[in-house]
Amino acid sequence: MTEALGSSQRLGFLGARPIDEVIAHARMYVRALLEVPGGALVVDIGSGGGVPGLVIAHDRPDLRLWLVDRRRKRTDFLERLVRRYAWLSAVEVMSIDVAELIGQCDDEVDVVVARGFGPPDETLVMSAKLVRVGGLIVISEPPDGDRWSPEVLDASGTVRHETPGQRPGDRIAVFRRST
Repeated sequence: MTEALGSSQRLGFLGARPIDEVIAHARMYVRALLEVPGGALVVDIGSGGGVPGLVIAHDRPDLRLWLVDRRRKRTDFLERLVRRYAWLSAVEVMSIDVAELIGQCDDEVDVVVARGFGPPDETLVMSAKLVRVGGLIVISEPPDGDRWSPEVLDASGTVRHETPGQRPGDRIAVFRRST
């Protein structure tokens, strides 16, 4: 995993943070998914260089995973990694804009994860449109606190949710779609 994400970083698909820190942050997502049963569909929107999606695929091979990014250069790279790790039966890479995916998706999405998709409000609203009612949304949180107003939660039809795997200090926000 370190080698794959290092390649992603060298290609400019990940920031300059040390890879071990990137993996540790991605494992916060994995912990948030402890209550998610095997076979569930997890969609990583704005997959970019593969974080957190590749770490989820590595640590939770029992889940089905879609890595979604609109930039073909990045999805080509992700497809090569999925083949290298022999994850073809569980991981699908899609080069599509999330707005288009929402309009075309016939599958029931159980979880949406996002690390650096876009502005927080937009990320939550788009995720809520993709995930089923009762499904989870896991989004990266800045180190300095919460950025989710009651208005944003109302507009997205979501509520904050604590999962059994979350630890104090995890820089992720977890939501459950309520409507």
